[in-house]
Amino acid sequence: MLMAPPASGGSPSGSFEASTLPNLHPSRVRLFPSLHPYLMERKDNKENQIYAADIVSIREAQLRIAPYIHRTPVLTSTSLDFIAGKQLFFKCECFQKGGAFKIRGASNAVFSLEDGQAAKGVVTHSSGNHAAAVSLAAKLRGIPAYIVIPKNAPKCKVENVKRYGGQVIWSEATIQSRETVARKVQQETGAVLIHPFNDKNIISLVISSKWSGHNFARAVGASPGIDTIIVPISGGGLISGVTLAAKALNPSIRVLAAEPKGADDAARSKAEGRIITLPETDTIADGLRAFLGELTWPVVRDLVDDIITVDDAEIIEAMRLCYEILKVAVEPSGAVGLAAVLSQRFRQSAAWNESSKIGIILSGGNVDLGVLWESFHR
Repeated sequence: MLMAPPASGGSPSGSFEASTLPNLHPSRVRLFPSLHPYLMERKDNKENQIYAADIVSIREAQLRIAPYIHRTPVLTSTSLDFIAGKQLFFKCECFQKGGAFKIRGASNAVFSLEDGQAAKGVVTHSSGNHAAAVSLAAKLRGIPAYIVIPKNAPKCKVENVKRYGGQVIWSEATIQSRETVARKVQQETGAVLIHPFNDKNIISLVISSKWSGHNFARAVGASPGIDTIIVPISGGGLISGVTLAAKALNPSIRVLAAEPKGADDAARSKAEGRIITLPETDTIADGLRAFLGELTWPVVRDLVDDIITVDDAEIIEAMRLCYEILKVAVEPSGAVGLAAVLSQRFRQSAAWNESSKIGIILSGGNVDLGVLWESFHR
């Protein structure tokens, strides 16, 4: 049975998001006594700002993107609860415009530009979901979008870029090649670079609309609410925003990252206390091959409680369960959170005993049907 969990004290709702964010002006922050100090006021002196987002940017982003995104549902399944041994809540960003959460950050970044900046268009590099999101956001604003995509990107993601009017420019299948080609395009066109994750507009956007608003405040602010959130990690934009929002509303909430073993730079970085990059990655989760950035690393280092790594077989099994039980087609990168919940590593951790209600972000659903079929028959 699938259903959306009821908002505390109200009627059932398809999402933890409120229609508008609470107006968290510094003068009213006393209404939310659990807010962390770093989210209580805007710090105009950048040298004193700890992280790349604040309460003002949250409010601005929420208002800016409201006309351009879907309010995606939160689904539950008693069958998956039984398998996991925990109560699970699935935030279905696979139903978002463009098939992934990326339109949130892309629309915030594109519509933040001054008219003079936007006139020459935008450029980005991505394996697919961010590429499609920037293409769509640029189309909505009526400006050009130059999209650098690695040659091994999934066909369905490339088609999404073309469908939204983005100009595809190919690169080799490495982060270094993507960045080099994007810089060249930027120099030649004068377009503004919209980084896929290391951008304050991307981080602010996720805070404002991922797991926040009045309903989420009720869900995590009082027992028995969600006590753990599991988020896919790659460059860190998504998890940075989610972590800052969740811990501002409930400092005791646990935020865990889920990462493929074949692209485990974030786990290694957290263990070493510095950003680690890998010479190559090897995972079915094509959207989780990027490395942490200078804006996202501090949040991962300081506030993400742990990182759970899973292998491709576990990811494929999570995809199958989403498809067969939740009735949702999820790409490998989007299924990594469920894979983490079902993993032995999580079951053997202290977090397992301390978690009862777990929020899982299904971050995207852009997967080639052929790849999906082959994965299920491995």
